[in-house]
Amino acid sequence: MEFFQDLIEFVLHIDRHLLELCNTYGTWVYAILFVIIFCETGLVVTPFLPGDSLLFAVGSLAAIGALDLTVSVVLLISAAVLGDTVNYWIGDYVGPKVFHEEHSRFLNKEYLIRTHQFYEKHGGKTIVIARFLPIIRTFAPFVAGIGSMTYRRFLSYNVFGGVLWVCLFVPAGYFFGSVPFIKNNFSLVIIALVLIPGIPSVVEFIRLQLKRRKARVD
Repeated sequence: MEFFQDLIEFVLHIDRHLLELCNTYGTWVYAILFVIIFCETGLVVTPFLPGDSLLFAVGSLAAIGALDLTVSVVLLISAAVLGDTVNYWIGDYVGPKVFHEEHSRFLNKEYLIRTHQFYEKHGGKTIVIARFLPIIRTFAPFVAGIGSMTYRRFLSYNVFGGVLWVCLFVPAGYFFGSVPFIKNNFSLVIIALVLIPGIPSVVEFIRLQLKRRKARVD
């Protein structure tokens, strides 16, 4: 419980903590940033790590000279792309081992085939859009690997999505992080960055539930 309280406190005041890390570890802070983004995108067990909020905070600190903007962007793109790549290959390795039963009730090969078909048809936009959805961002490449999405296709969308994600949030922090209102209400901005991207997923979930309920009634 204390771990999650500390994590929430870190995320809500990430600008302050990052500045402390910069002052304490100097250039080693880039390695810390790389590891956080890599783990958030590359390990299924760490979807709770800060993603969007961290990128925004990095941009705001780059604006005051605490971090180098170019180095930060290149490093974070590399971490994001590498993280998704590792996540994909973990899924690719795990998938055949988990879905090996022909007639298992929950984990049969039919699910694997359907997942593969879905990712071959819609996988590209799924990988890109998932970059902007916390938690889903961590699972999308893993599922793409389980579904055996063609790697060359996955890689192209992985790189495009990683570049787009980092190049939107870091510059946003760089140009808007020093705005007085945002600077004085940084916690509220971070909460918005965490919650707003997930709204489309919630809306879609509600829409599907209403659609299924209507189908049962009919």
